[in-house]
Amino acid sequence: MRTSEKPAANAAAPAGALSGPTSRKLPVPPRERKPALAALAVLLILGGALASTLLVMRSGERVSAIRVTQQIGAGRPLTDAALEEVQIADTGIDYVPWSRRGEVVHSFAATTILPGTLLTSQMTVTASQELGPGKAKVGLALKPGQYPPGLREGARVQVVYVPGRSAQTPGRVLAQSALVHDVDPPSRTGAVSQMTIIVDSSVSPEVLAHASTGEIAVAELPGAG
Repeated sequence: MRTSEKPAANAAAPAGALSGPTSRKLPVPPRERKPALAALAVLLILGGALASTLLVMRSGERVSAIRVTQQIGAGRPLTDAALEEVQIADTGIDYVPWSRRGEVVHSFAATTILPGTLLTSQMTVTASQELGPGKAKVGLALKPGQYPPGLREGARVQVVYVPGRSAQTPGRVLAQSALVHDVDPPSRTGAVSQMTIIVDSSVSPEVLAHASTGEIAVAELPGAG
């Protein structure tokens, strides 16, 4: 009677192969943490939070500034009546503080300033170049058609000699860019408007001569104020 032999366990396993629990992967050591990177991340988070807090606090700070309430033409003086105090957020812009109002009322507009404008130091000059040496104020009485409707002080105009129909002389420009110093409302009949313009003193005699005969017209120069 033959006895069947059981094959020996692991007989088919190749030499040197591991079996059972020993065939599992060896544990991988945990990755090293970098304390410097972690600390940097914390600093960035704290810095961002601090910056946000400072911005919120700064936006809540209010400063006293000067706002212009009336249009002021270039070269015109700034007056108390045209200024008011306002409280605004401190944005870092160089607005003139209300405490310097006394200096402002002794200055002149460097350019035309519109109502509602917050005043900055660049908008004013200590001396008006328009009324300095070499300049002259000239009064004009103009009829409709000799000036544009709605002309206001501070505007820039071209002064033109417009000869009568019987004259043989052609018209020509007498002042390329004169400043309108002030404008009176038209008379009750609406026929004549009185205004004062500032021109170079070298051309003022000719402007006056032609103005006396009604041969002067002015053309507004938008955007030149």
